[in-house]
Amino acid sequence: MAKATIAIDPVTRIEGHLKAQVVVENGKVVDAHLTGGMFRGFEQILKGRDPRDSTQIVQRICGVCPTSHAMASALAQESAFNIKVTGNGRITRNLILGANYLQSHILHFYHLAALDFVAGPDTAPFVPRFAQPDLRLPPEANKVGVDQYLEALEVRRIAHEMVALFGGRMPHVQGIVPGGATEMPTKEALLEYAARFKKVRQFIVEKYLPITYIVGSVYKDLFEQGQGVHGCSCFGVFPMTDDGKTHLLKAGIFLNGRDVEFDPKKITEDLKYAWYDDATTGKGAAGAETNPNLDKKDAYSFVKAPRYDGEVIEVGPAARMWVANAPLSEVGVKMLKEKFGIEARPIRDLGWDKVFSIMGRHVARAEEALLIANAVEGWLKEVKPDGETFTPFEIPQSAEGYGCTEAPRGSLAHYIRVKDQKIDSYHLRHSVELLAPRRQGPPWSSGRSPHRCAGPGHQQPRQCWAHHPRLRPVTGLCRARAAR
Repeated sequence: MAKATIAIDPVTRIEGHLKAQVVVENGKVVDAHLTGGMFRGFEQILKGRDPRDSTQIVQRICGVCPTSHAMASALAQESAFNIKVTGNGRITRNLILGANYLQSHILHFYHLAALDFVAGPDTAPFVPRFAQPDLRLPPEANKVGVDQYLEALEVRRIAHEMVALFGGRMPHVQGIVPGGATEMPTKEALLEYAARFKKVRQFIVEKYLPITYIVGSVYKDLFEQGQGVHGCSCFGVFPMTDDGKTHLLKAGIFLNGRDVEFDPKKITEDLKYAWYDDATTGKGAAGAETNPNLDKKDAYSFVKAPRYDGEVIEVGPAARMWVANAPLSEVGVKMLKEKFGIEARPIRDLGWDKVFSIMGRHVARAEEALLIANAVEGWLKEVKPDGETFTPFEIPQSAEGYGCTEAPRGSLAHYIRVKDQKIDSYHLRHSVELLAPRRQGPPWSSGRSPHRCAGPGHQQPRQCWAHHPRLRPVTGLCRARAAR
């Protein structure tokens, strides 16, 4: 087989500007590049501003996960300014973020990925499609998929309304601020939220979870494809206690076959092939600078390459569920046994290769959706109507802090340094970078693509699935993360 270069530009079904290019020789990927073609400049925009502005500005990084960036910014300021959020503030923020998670997971499966599995009518958005699409669902299951695709649009609208009830609007909420939340939940607002939540949870239990396993039973080979690096992370999300030390999905790193504690100071970024000066490459956020350099030799992307303790790691739902070793749902346990002959209770029972495969990532996301829905149910019982949600504070002359959390598509870390009560330095490590790394690690190592590959200087290229119809990424960029 002759050498072939395959380029997708722009990559669709993502938020952001991305070009993907792989070189295939004898059925194997021998080279790969992901190019982020837009300079965003948020670090420069924030410098010199009132720190409180950052909670709104950073949400413009992404229209899919703005609530998570607001949370990271608020957490960074609370760390820097030594602010203790009230219990009601914590729960209200969890309700905002939880609703956004549910919407995002439903969006990912039905409206970004399902087009690779479901044969819809010959009308947009089901066309244009590949000339020979790999659509295997039997007619009855396919009809269910199409019907649910349409119903999911309404369910997502309802979830957006849940976010807006306490966040003020969606996207780009105004309700998450350093110090807590701006809205004190009234009985009426909680009843409105709960009524909508009931519909969303019912959809997850009765439709989203089952159809994920049904699709997986037809595409069993996709549990064997798409594995990447052997490390993953969760920075911790949905605090369960007022001191912020315990989370629904705990902070942790799984690396080299073992669990280790998460330390945000071990997050660094490599700039060797990015259009930035190299002065701060390999440094943590406290010493980082973002200085564009378009004339830099061998550079090909504005996307930086974060590392944890020097290693490439995967982020997202599969990573969070793996770090927590979260229990599978009753639906999942039953369908795994019936359709796959697999006995599994916690997710690690499935094994690394199955969880971190194309289909395994879909399963992890659906399972996480129900886990979060169950937590929302508990927070609705725990929240105090009309209880205080905000803690007043003063901005000190100088301070610094980290805000670490999880967006639906992956890990976020925001760092802020304040001098003379203004932002002196602000740096972000977010899932788009972790999901789309450049060199200094397997180019597709983070779950973005269905393909196995390795770049020059790394392990020998493995089997490539570049001929597979699912070459087209099935999701977005932080907007997105493919089911691998």
